[in-house]
Amino acid sequence: MKVAVRTLDNKDAGQIELDDAVFGIEVRQEILHRMVKYQLNKRQQGTHKTKLRSEVSGTGKKPWAQKGTGRARAGDLKRPQDRGGTTCFGPVVRSHATDLPKKQRMLALKTALSAKAKEGKLVILEDAKAKDHKTKSASDQLGKFGFDSVLIVDGKVVDTNFQRATNNLPRVDVLPSQGANVYDILRRDTLVLTKEAVADLTERLKG
Repeated sequence: MKVAVRTLDNKDAGQIELDDAVFGIEVRQEILHRMVKYQLNKRQQGTHKTKLRSEVSGTGKKPWAQKGTGRARAGDLKRPQDRGGTTCFGPVVRSHATDLPKKQRMLALKTALSAKAKEGKLVILEDAKAKDHKTKSASDQLGKFGFDSVLIVDGKVVDTNFQRATNNLPRVDVLPSQGANVYDILRRDTLVLTKEAVADLTERLKG
């Protein structure tokens, strides 16, 4: 599959051949759904917690006699029904991560790339290097493409000036090639890859 290559000033810079095994596979929605759930589950902190009965502050003294008072029996006043007592079946610190085989994770990334290519929302850049770190310069350059929501994936190392220049631009994300992931690709309308990113992702996913 041949795709036009553009410069940061939206000028023609030739063409590039994209590997169909990475950018031209069948789009399977269920694979993308599994991967997004996997990513969102994995990033949950799971630090929410309520106190157990043994952790609630209070005396362990029996409040009243077991029998003869006409009241329900009680061993202490830390029960869920008592004021200041514990929470019944409350959350505990745990991992929310779910498992997904590596082959499915690789397939999901290829599927996300292929989906953007099929929708015509994949743009290839010659490179993503800025002359300075001014936000206005980056805004003017990206404005020539008419991007509203975009993820830009560079090579193994993102240009420092370009990273700083785009930090304050809304709905513009910049990642190195090893950070490319399904959730970030799908949450932005347009995917922009540099030629170096294409080479890195093809090498990473073709096997």
